[in-house]
Amino acid sequence: MNKVTNIIAAGLGGQGVLKITDILADVIFSAGLDVKKSEVHGMSQRGGSVSSEVRFGEKVNSPMVPAGEGDILVVLDASQLDVARPVLKKDGIIITPADVPVEKLVTPKALNVMLLGALSAHLPQFGEELFLAALKRAFAEKLHAANEEMFKLGRNK
Repeated sequence: MNKVTNIIAAGLGGQGVLKITDILADVIFSAGLDVKKSEVHGMSQRGGSVSSEVRFGEKVNSPMVPAGEGDILVVLDASQLDVARPVLKKDGIIITPADVPVEKLVTPKALNVMLLGALSAHLPQFGEELFLAALKRAFAEKLHAANEEMFKLGRNK
């Protein structure tokens, strides 16, 4: 049976929600699995709701996570928890800024990378090296060291 894993990221415009799922999809694709991604921008340019979904497995037919079937929800802003919760399974995992050492952020813009690190700890089938390589592809070289540090702080919380 083909198990599909469903991950949702939710936050506000400008927080890096789409970047988290872009990097995650890159990691999954690099590992040789089928991956589909969808996103809803809403009023993102004005700081409104943004959500993005990643589904992966041996074969994924649709990019949309059905209500109540999300395995993991990553929330970048507390205001989006209740908005996104209906997509999560009853026993699904929720990752929020409260789950990472936000006091160690080098910049508030790195919260998404720190939360990606926390998410990666729940996906042991993808090694840390796949995530670090995808981070390097996603950001300019001048940001590599800081992003690696933030990722590892989130992963090893």
